[in-house]
Amino acid sequence: MGPHPAVAAIRLAVRRVLHDILDELNTTAGVPTGTAAERAPGLPAAPLVLVACSGGADSMALASALAFEAPRLGVRAGGVTVDHGLQHGSDLRAEEVVLRLRELGLDPVEATAVTVGREGGPEAAARDARYAALDAAAARHGAAAVLLGHTRDDQAETVLLGLARGSGIRSLSGMAAVSGAGGRYRRPFLQVDRQTARKACMVQSLPVWDDPHNTDPAYTRSRLRHEGLPALEKALGKGVVEALARTAQLSRDDADALDTWARQAEAGVRDATGVLECAGLYALPPAVRRRILRRAAIEAGAPAGALFARHIEEVDRLITGWRGQGAINLPGKVVARRQGGRLVIRQG
Repeated sequence: MGPHPAVAAIRLAVRRVLHDILDELNTTAGVPTGTAAERAPGLPAAPLVLVACSGGADSMALASALAFEAPRLGVRAGGVTVDHGLQHGSDLRAEEVVLRLRELGLDPVEATAVTVGREGGPEAAARDARYAALDAAAARHGAAAVLLGHTRDDQAETVLLGLARGSGIRSLSGMAAVSGAGGRYRRPFLQVDRQTARKACMVQSLPVWDDPHNTDPAYTRSRLRHEGLPALEKALGKGVVEALARTAQLSRDDADALDTWARQAEAGVRDATGVLECAGLYALPPAVRRRILRRAAIEAGAPAGALFARHIEEVDRLITGWRGQGAINLPGKVVARRQGGRLVIRQG
């Protein structure tokens, strides 16, 4: 008799991602991939894959699936838990998570403490601190990848948060299955719902910790999870989460295509000195033109996280609604101005 359907689902999701990682390692080594489960002779023995684990149901389910699948594919499995220090006793909980990961057979396993700043709000600051710690752990251990336990429900919430910001199609594309420098971060559960992950923990008798922040209405995502999405499902019927996750993938495909178009078009709208020409920009479709403007602003020093749609719209009006208006001030002390038919974007 096979495993419980929930356990089978999470293991299959992790197995697919491990196959992808091994295929990529083989390709990098210049070895024909063949069967992904077969590690090529030219590769270092047993590449390491880490799981980022908070001790919650999603990441514990992910850790258990990685512990089961990794040795069958010739992969070493380790784990990292990040102590944000935002709750009393968080250091003790981090130690408990380390023990649970070791009981699953993961090695190496470590807890790393971070200091959470205030920039961008509590949720964004905690996220930035967490990813910095995970980057450092991956580099320290030479990990080929870090697995994250974001589920289809998390993806739906991310799409709605992007919609509320009104930041365009890229915000609606949610979280990528592969992200980070060199594709470091992998999200195997984006097609797995939260309930399946929790069920997998229950049938395997895995203890889980429910973070009180996940139910604290002070946090936007918590309100969306416990009030917003249930209200949408009540009004529109079941299937909202699946539809939002599907929207994320379709939006990502469209955004990727437009980004490629913008990169190809950019060279044709710069003069010999590399300055953007307004006439060439004006001739482009708005979605392509605004991507070029955003890229130029970031290259000039504007922080990507602080550069919103309204900023780019103001710069765009220097192209499409020119009435002799003055310079546009952007985050990072970047200034955009029109001069002699050219768009100059630079600091200061």
